[in-house]
Amino acid sequence: MDYTNLLNQKSQKKSKVGIIGATRGYGYTLLAQIPKVQLMELRVICSRHPGECLDVLKEIGYNEERIVYCREEADIRQADETAILIVSDYRLVMECGITALVECTGNTAVSSDAALLALKRGINVYMVSKETDSVCGPLLNQVAAEHGAVYALVNGDQPRNLLDLYSWARLLGLEIVAAGKSSEYDLVWDRETGELTYTDGRDTWEPMPKLLDCWQYEGRETLEKRAKLLEGYAEVISADLCEMNLVSNVTGLVPASPFLSYPVAKTSELANIFIPEEDGGILKKTGVVDVFYNLRGKDEASFCGGEFIIIKCENEKMWDILKSKGHVMSRNGKYACIYYPYHYMGLETPVSILLGDLMEIGTHPECRQVSILAGVAKKDLPKGTVLTVAGHHHSIEGLVPELLEREKAEQAAPFYLLNGATLLRDVKEGNPVTLKDVNLSGLPVYEYYKQGLKL
Repeated sequence: MDYTNLLNQKSQKKSKVGIIGATRGYGYTLLAQIPKVQLMELRVICSRHPGECLDVLKEIGYNEERIVYCREEADIRQADETAILIVSDYRLVMECGITALVECTGNTAVSSDAALLALKRGINVYMVSKETDSVCGPLLNQVAAEHGAVYALVNGDQPRNLLDLYSWARLLGLEIVAAGKSSEYDLVWDRETGELTYTDGRDTWEPMPKLLDCWQYEGRETLEKRAKLLEGYAEVISADLCEMNLVSNVTGLVPASPFLSYPVAKTSELANIFIPEEDGGILKKTGVVDVFYNLRGKDEASFCGGEFIIIKCENEKMWDILKSKGHVMSRNGKYACIYYPYHYMGLETPVSILLGDLMEIGTHPECRQVSILAGVAKKDLPKGTVLTVAGHHHSIEGLVPELLEREKAEQAAPFYLLNGATLLRDVKEGNPVTLKDVNLSGLPVYEYYKQGLKL
């Protein structure tokens, strides 16, 4: 998309942004970028730790003299319209004159309530909390459409970036076989020393000279050798499956398999891998979402947790021309991989906010619960076990996530509704936690989920 029309817009309108969950991670990157964006201004940030908000704003370079802490609505009314407000109650954010609410808490109860409060008042909502969208996305998109507001996932996170790529391909009439992303971290091999590094921040490596035997891709047997050799790194990550859940619900694409495929692959191999089995690939069906682990040499660029689509090449002469340009194609010439090797977190998010606030682009009323993120017991879990979402990947100890087509999910309980739930009975290893295994009654977000199922 050409953004010149946004840059040159004559209305002098600006997005006035409120952020909930603003001081760390994603929220921090957005706070750092907003001062650079001429069509946007920060109005309010919300955190349970207002002192931390002040410290972060000062660290980034916001003018301390403009910052006002508001304990209640009366304080907001008395504050200058150009002030940057800090509040600790998320419900006060909606009283600050914002046009855009960015939700970053990852807390389904808070973010669903905040989103509904905003949308029903015509305030646009930009959802970073993928956990909430996986449960409430259909309803939130519907409420936005009904109230003339925008509800949108955000650029900078993989689901929105992949949806943009997917919609671009659809606009061009391309047939999409698969859509997906690389997992968050790379497997980096130094061919000279044989050392393998997993880029998860631990800065550790291990000798892996046998990787040379399966470094060059020869077909599915290569993937099998890599999987066996690197099984210590193989992990089904809840964040990955959650992100593909969001894409599935908007596009109608279904999971390639319940735990997704996670082949260890180089970028140059993707068009040979995410294709039907009869063509030498791994897919038992097409029209799917999936994930891979990025394998690369020490001197090669990262996929950066980026996004890809696999398309059919329908005009042989055209694709011969494109292949000569270096595009990634399958050996049989029938498929191509198109990809974005990035997701820049909050640095990119202003694009989504401005498209929504100034051009009313974002809402997907067609969003439905196409797939459901569930949790399977990794071991026998006794009655009384309390399930808790924790850690960088927002996982639940004792459960491995699986992404199920809705028709096959039966009574599986949504993964991110299980936070704080207590098992009412034993759950055997290998079985999903079902709606009968926990008591979700009384949770508003569970009611939102059920309303979404009815759409």
